[in-house]
Amino acid sequence: MRNLRNVRFGRWSQANITATCWDPEHDETICAVGPTETSARIELFRVSEKGEDLAHELLTSWDSPSPSPDLLADRILSLQYQNGTGSICIVLEGGDIVSVSADGQVEIMGSIDSGIAAARWSPDEELLIIVTKEQNVLFLGSSFDPVAEVPMTEEDLKLSKQVSVGWGKRETQFEGRGAKALRDPTIPLRVDSGVPSKFEDGVTTISWRGDGAFVAINSVAEGSRRVIRVYSREGELDSASEAVDGLESALSWRPAGNLMASIQRLEDRVDVVYFERNGLRHGEFTLVSPVSGPIQTVDNIRLEWNADSTVLAVVLQSCVQLWTMGNYHWYLKEEIPAHTKSLSWHSEKALRLALASSDSLLSSEYAFHTARGSCHAPYDNGAVAVIDGTTVKLTPLATANVPPPMALYDVPVESSVIDVAFGRRNQSFAVLHHKGVSVFDWPLKNGRPTKPSLLFEAPFSAVDIPGDHIPLRICCASETTFRISSYLQTFELELACRSLRVLADRPTLLAFAAHEDDSGVQGYGQDRSGKLYRLEETEDSMIIPQFPTQLPFFEVTKVDEVTLAFGLSRGGHLYANSRSLAKNCTSFVVTPSHLIFTTNNHFVKFVHLVSNVDDLEVPSDDPEKDERCRSVERGSRLVTAIPTNMSIVLQMPRGNLETIFPRAMVVAGIRTLIEEKNYGRAFSYCRTQRVDMNILYDHQPEQFMANVGLFLDQLKEVAHIDLFLSALRAEDVTQTMYENTKQQKPSAPFTPNLAPKPASSKINTVCDAVLKALQSRKASNPQNIITAHVCKDPPALDDGLRLVADLMQEDEKVAERAVEHICFLVDVHRLYDHALGLYNLDLALLVAQQSQRDPREYVPFIQDLHQKPELRRKFAIDDHLSRHTKALTHLQSLNVFDELCNYTTKHALYHDALRLYRYDTARINTLTDLYAAYLESTSQYREAGLAYESLQNYKKATSCYQSAGALCWQECLFTAQQQPLSTDAMADLANTLADALWEAKDYEAAATIHLDYLCSVEAAVRCLCKGYHFPAAIRLVLQRGRPELLTTAVDAGLAEALGSTTEFLADCKAQLTSQLPRIAELRRKAAEDPLEFYEGDRTGGMDIPDDVSIAASSRISTSASLFTRYTGKAGSVGTLGTGVSRASSKNRKREEKKRARGRKGTVYEEEYLCNSVRRLIERVMATKNEVERLVFALVRRGMAERARAAEALMGVVVAACERAVHEVFPPWNEGGVEPHQHAEAQAGGGGGGGSGVFQEFVVEGRQTADAPLVTGMKKLQLLGS
Repeated sequence: MRNLRNVRFGRWSQANITATCWDPEHDETICAVGPTETSARIELFRVSEKGEDLAHELLTSWDSPSPSPDLLADRILSLQYQNGTGSICIVLEGGDIVSVSADGQVEIMGSIDSGIAAARWSPDEELLIIVTKEQNVLFLGSSFDPVAEVPMTEEDLKLSKQVSVGWGKRETQFEGRGAKALRDPTIPLRVDSGVPSKFEDGVTTISWRGDGAFVAINSVAEGSRRVIRVYSREGELDSASEAVDGLESALSWRPAGNLMASIQRLEDRVDVVYFERNGLRHGEFTLVSPVSGPIQTVDNIRLEWNADSTVLAVVLQSCVQLWTMGNYHWYLKEEIPAHTKSLSWHSEKALRLALASSDSLLSSEYAFHTARGSCHAPYDNGAVAVIDGTTVKLTPLATANVPPPMALYDVPVESSVIDVAFGRRNQSFAVLHHKGVSVFDWPLKNGRPTKPSLLFEAPFSAVDIPGDHIPLRICCASETTFRISSYLQTFELELACRSLRVLADRPTLLAFAAHEDDSGVQGYGQDRSGKLYRLEETEDSMIIPQFPTQLPFFEVTKVDEVTLAFGLSRGGHLYANSRSLAKNCTSFVVTPSHLIFTTNNHFVKFVHLVSNVDDLEVPSDDPEKDERCRSVERGSRLVTAIPTNMSIVLQMPRGNLETIFPRAMVVAGIRTLIEEKNYGRAFSYCRTQRVDMNILYDHQPEQFMANVGLFLDQLKEVAHIDLFLSALRAEDVTQTMYENTKQQKPSAPFTPNLAPKPASSKINTVCDAVLKALQSRKASNPQNIITAHVCKDPPALDDGLRLVADLMQEDEKVAERAVEHICFLVDVHRLYDHALGLYNLDLALLVAQQSQRDPREYVPFIQDLHQKPELRRKFAIDDHLSRHTKALTHLQSLNVFDELCNYTTKHALYHDALRLYRYDTARINTLTDLYAAYLESTSQYREAGLAYESLQNYKKATSCYQSAGALCWQECLFTAQQQPLSTDAMADLANTLADALWEAKDYEAAATIHLDYLCSVEAAVRCLCKGYHFPAAIRLVLQRGRPELLTTAVDAGLAEALGSTTEFLADCKAQLTSQLPRIAELRRKAAEDPLEFYEGDRTGGMDIPDDVSIAASSRISTSASLFTRYTGKAGSVGTLGTGVSRASSKNRKREEKKRARGRKGTVYEEEYLCNSVRRLIERVMATKNEVERLVFALVRRGMAERARAAEALMGVVVAACERAVHEVFPPWNEGGVEPHQHAEAQAGGGGGGGSGVFQEFVVEGRQTADAPLVTGMKKLQLLGS
């Protein structure tokens, strides 16, 4: 679907140019002038571009007389620029091989006496192949040393006796049993004998394959036919072509290497025929006659492929034709009028060529350009024009996706087409050809383009044009004018007066583009420096957007009245004004909303258009997460975009078309339709393009709720409304699946809440709104009402079934259809239960009939229910449905208390039963007693004791409170005193409770029991001292008149407390002394050699020899490597099958145990030690108050030295804790070295197995933990410390 558009053209007038070649290093042309019959002098010129024309420089000149009287003038057979040395090699027909150095020195490198028939350098410039007039093939190296010499003999033709099996030919097609039996299918009906062409010139032609591995020579075998021989670089004959009648001397090997092109002249046509390397034919196409006359009369036809094998140049006497192939069809894209003697393609710029005619040199460059119409809605019919000789193949892809080479309309013109431009709204187009401009009208009928009709012709002959006039390109400049650019001239075509006029003093513009919006059409042009101009009638004014260099492809658009220009370079650099957007672009299209471009990574990307080019956001290569990026087939290129249809058209490398609907365009179009309240069309696109229908509500919730009736009217069909309701979800898809990427993203990442909202959720809100709107349409939309009830969250099945029950009273057929619909939406067994729950047996029977149940299962049950009284029936239904609470209310209504008690006990409905009889004292006591027994049986002793106490059953209450443990000691003693209990029993109970409180470390409560219930002052004092309550113990001793206990009990308790405290503090000090240096050592090792530290023990402690491979070839080596572990790439491990998945779970558990143990020498040791230090500090801080009370009591009892020692030891331990906090938990932002900063793990869920545990460890280690709080001990000033 692409045409060749000229983007650069230059001419140098010089007579007698005989040969040309390119200097790719300097991007210049080397031209040879002479020798001729009148002058034997050869002149070499270097031609370069300067401004709008070509400049030349004479390199050198010398005389080259003809060495043979048979040769009137010597002739240049090969002109080659040597990239490595900068020299120029010239091979002459007389036999001389001349080298011209970079400084112009001429040297004859050798001479062949017999003369040279053809010569050509290899693509790598390492070999020069020469065919002498004695039919010998010489292979010379780059220094002109002979490599091989091979004679061309008739014996070579024996290699051409191939056997054709006739694939695709008539001889292998089905013709019936009789015809098939008469001949051998491997023998064709007609075999060519190699009859020479009537224009046979005896010329020998050489062509190399693109990689330089093989070379082909087309020559006439003596006394025989013309044959193409293929040789290897070493001079070995590889193959010879089969005999072909009318084969001529032209030969060009496609650089891609698959085909060789030549010319076959037949009686009625001339074909370009193809040969494979083995010499067999492989297709052909017929040449088109040029303007000068029939192709059959043209002799000396030559062929030349360009560097990337996309264009085949056919050199005729009066012109050069440029052919391209797409979808197995050959298109004539360009016809250059010139009497060409030499043609040379640029070796690096594939579409640049130089033509040498008898009087001038033409330098021209082309670009593949798609002639597409406007993408402005609603006139974006996908109009595309394809040039094929004198025909324009026109297709509106929006309405007729006709695959090439076919087209919806073939529009013929007078001569070969050069360019095509579409007018406003794609309702007209102008065709530029060599004789003028043809303007066609393309009207619409019923919204579809009809067959174009010719409006008028504007011939160039009607205006004053110079003789060297060459039209190049055309563009729509405004609604009423077209702009035509030719060599050194600019024309304007006015549609009103239907004539051309010459525009003077206009800048030379090498590329055109047109922009259409609601206000009209505006044309733009670009000069060779990248400056952009607005095309106007009076003068072309420069606009602000500029490109850094000339870009052959560009488009202009307007966003918020700001002009933006987008351009694409030959190398794939995409620019927005002067900003580079991408460096791997292959094609692009601009729509009113998006910049769409393809990349060589096989993605199509969408960029939302904004007025500031710095805010243009190019999506990343992530099609799974970003709607603006989509994968496409390899090599796809954009043809056009159709925003109205939300589609783009791509062309594959072979040439076939593919229309896709990218999610970015579809969702953007749906948003626009919703904003226009066109819900019907938006729903249609959601349905056909599989877009989540929640967007219909989520994009504009307030608008939707205000227009529910309009929404239902536009959807119309009941099935469509059901489809929308059934697709509702609590998720806001505009924040998850279809986030509007054009809006500015918040600074903090948005984390959507995907959980359904419990109350007033989106689903229920929409369903309620739809139900409200459908109340007036109950007769026509009962199915939608049922669907709205069922689709609620949770489903309102009872409301839906009530509607069915109402329909049963009105119309049984409608009710049956309603039941079928609701059974389709919900599990029928669940519906049966809900129907029973409504106590409507007829409805339940109707629902049951829709299920697959055996009637023998439900009919007897329903019959039995019919026979029961109403309350008993309801109880039986609720009990059957396990709705026990509701069944209990029916038993209360039946006044069967004993049965209610049994039912309550069976189903543990005590709370519900107590609520029902809260005002009936006698029955609530019975139920409370049952509940208390239940609580006791389930070990809920505290509540059971409370229940028994409320019933004044103090014996059972005491037992329950005692079983509850130390928590209820006061309640237990109270209930024990409320019953007749002996003194010994009471003492035993008190001793039991005191022991339990001692074990629970509630020493103060234990002392209370010993003092109040056991009258044991000594035991009470011992308990108080055990709990460090020394003031209370001293007070109690003197209060009860037992001063002797100060020595025997209080002092003993002080000594015991001092001993345990001293031992605890000493252990803490020793632990800190040993653990802090170890933590520092581990962190130093991690900082010095992280690879050794983190990877050292990952091999399980094994010593791996240097000569043993540890590649991932077994389950042992499936753990992540150091790189993958630290980068968090979970997908790189666990890929050896399900066995590894099972093993990873076991490895994870093993690694978790290893981490919890923190064994010395493992990577987890540091974490274990840090946690140990944290726990120690917390224990010391918890003991601080007890130590303070101990020191105070020691001073009171005259033990100052002991108090001083305890206080000092506590101070040492607290200081050690403060130092530990500073060393173990440093603030990382204050110069500390984070222990895991070298293990740069990325939080991503972790890997599987043991590697996942290690990743979690590294990630947690990089997170700053809060340091434990350390406060100093309050010292006694009396001690003087």
